[in-house]
This record gives sequence, C-alpha cells and structure tokens, in this order.
Amino acid sequence: MARQSITFTKPNDEWLKSQVDNEEYSSKSELVNDLIRQARKQQAKVDWIRAKLESAEKSGFTDDEKTNILAQSKALLNG
Repeated sequence: MARQSITFTKPNDEWLKSQVDNEEYSSKSELVNDLIRQARKQQAKVDWIRAKLESAEKSGFTDDEKTNILAQSKALLNG
C-alpha cells in the first residue's frame, strides 16, 4: 500500500477526527480511502451515463417510453 502525506484544512481535519472519535472509522486513512472509493463509484456512474447519452445521440430516436428508459437506467445504476 502506498503511503502518502496530505494536509487538510482545519474544518476538514476536525470532521475527520470526529468520524474516528465516533467510531465510524478506525482511522483517518480508512475514512479517506472510503471517500475515494465512493468518489470512484460515482465517477463510474457518471461515465456510464455520459457514454449512454453519447451513444443515444449517435443512434437517433427511439420508440421506448421515457418511463421505461428511466426504469432501465435506474436498475443498471443500482444493481
């Protein structure tokens, strides 16, 4: 595992400390790694949506109902 030294603003450091003090996480490192994992998952969702939109724009029109398209998208994102 790579070891890094990073600096936090005072409010961010206090928030990190409070999460550890509340036993939500065992260390600041664990918390920061969890936040990064969440950000990566969110970015993957954004990338997926962007690719779908680009593909849809290139493919033209569809006869699918918008509620069906929305349900399919939500299922793919959540599952």
